[in-house]
Amino acid sequence: MTALDGTPFGQVADARAAAPLAERLRPKNLGEVIGQQHLLGADMPLRIAFESGQPHSCILWGPPGVGKTTIARLMASSFDAHFITISAVLGGVKEIREAVEQASIWQGQGGKRTIVFVDEVHRFNKSQQDAFLPHVESGLFTFIGATTENPSFEVNSALLSRAAVYVLQPLGEEDLKQIIAKVLAEKALPAIKSIAPDAADQLVAYADGDARRLLNTLESLNVAAQREKKGGSLEVTAAWLLKVLGERMRRYDKGGEQFYDTVSALHKAVRGSDPDAALYWLVRMLDGGAEPKYMARRLIRMASEDIGLADPRALRLALDAAEVYERLGSPEGELALAECVVYLAIAPKSNAVYKAFNEARALVKKDGTRPVPLHLRNAPTQLMKDLDYGKNYRYAHDEEGGFAAGESYFPDGMPVPVFYRPVNRGLEIRIADKLNELKLMNKQKN
Repeated sequence: MTALDGTPFGQVADARAAAPLAERLRPKNLGEVIGQQHLLGADMPLRIAFESGQPHSCILWGPPGVGKTTIARLMASSFDAHFITISAVLGGVKEIREAVEQASIWQGQGGKRTIVFVDEVHRFNKSQQDAFLPHVESGLFTFIGATTENPSFEVNSALLSRAAVYVLQPLGEEDLKQIIAKVLAEKALPAIKSIAPDAADQLVAYADGDARRLLNTLESLNVAAQREKKGGSLEVTAAWLLKVLGERMRRYDKGGEQFYDTVSALHKAVRGSDPDAALYWLVRMLDGGAEPKYMARRLIRMASEDIGLADPRALRLALDAAEVYERLGSPEGELALAECVVYLAIAPKSNAVYKAFNEARALVKKDGTRPVPLHLRNAPTQLMKDLDYGKNYRYAHDEEGGFAAGESYFPDGMPVPVFYRPVNRGLEIRIADKLNELKLMNKQKN
């Protein structure tokens, strides 16, 4: 007897046994899928699509190891469709052409549907993506793309308009623990008889929402256990886990508490003007697997929040560092991040703008919607001018020193608040002097 592709069943069984654990445990129906219940649960969008029996083109957007390929394969089996996979990393126009030819043949041999699944679709350029359009429109095949990048930026608008976008989320802690339980229940790891709760917690943290990463790690543990027990089985403890995985386990959970603790340490070292400690925490994060683009965003935030106008160059330098990393990537671009961290640490500090913004936001939130004073309103039409819009407005550039002393820019009748209070550091020393000079001129005018 043979499988549908003509392969003898014995060979199929052998191939499955030799396949990676992630492939062997891939769900065979919707009921076996763990996670993504916001899409696959009762009355949820993808569940409805499956139950309708009518496939439609879509893009599955989410991080690695959350079920994009699994969902695409389940669509093919649920809709009794031929399934063609194209890797945008390895394939190109030739593979697209071959997929079109196969779909045409199958359509002519009985009208069976075809689903073309493009993994990492964002890797295809515009012309490659455009090659799918006429065939999607004609109904020759259903297009399913998988991407880890925002399709709004990485997928052509023409293709995007013809496909529904489904956002997949990283698997939660309970989802990952459910996968561990399933692996143990099915005895898929013969050298491992159990996993201690604290070890399971570490595995879940290390997986960081990625089921494939979790399963690959479990497979590595099984190999290590086989070598150690030589035929027996063992319990995975936290201590044994650290001994076996070593370097890899030091790379913390990029979404968990330790990650944010380290971010906090970096931020506080910069705020505390300690360049050495700031460099240490930056390198700790990069070594731990933190995304450098994320680190660049954090540095931009630090420049605004903790340095502000005490040294406005800090924000520009942070933006430059982010751009340098975008252009060079790792590891060369990481040096620009290090240069930025050192500069931010030694720069004069001020959170005056940060505090002023928060105070202004709090006031606006609790205050009423005060009307804009007539003299500050724009008057583009004669009717507005007749209603005194803009009347008596003083154009600052026409005033002595470019300053309309005594002019009010707050709503009428509103107590004048003071949000921005410059600190006595860096450029804000000069800013404070300037503001004091302008306040004196206002008093003299009034």
